[in-house]
Amino acid sequence: MKVNTQSVNFNADQKLIDFIQKRMDKLDLFYDKVIKSDVFLKLENTSDKENKVFEARVSVPGDSFVVKKQCKSFEEGADMAIASLERQLKKRKEKLRAHL
Repeated sequence: MKVNTQSVNFNADQKLIDFIQKRMDKLDLFYDKVIKSDVFLKLENTSDKENKVFEARVSVPGDSFVVKKQCKSFEEGADMAIASLERQLKKRKEKLRAHL
């Protein structure tokens, strides 16, 4: 799956982009009809330690899922957001199975 990663107000290093790509690829195990996915990495201008925002939008036929997490690191935010996306995709797959 192609992941379009955009970093707002900073330049993301290649290790972070590869990490996100690897994690997002695992979503194909739960739902194979993913059309595209967009990831937005944002740094907020606050003195708070949890100033990194990870936002992911996954498009599937007829719907799209958006998850936004704010954490201390982008890796932690990615793990939390992708776990949430996994649950949503599993739920959608179960709903589609029930209609067949």
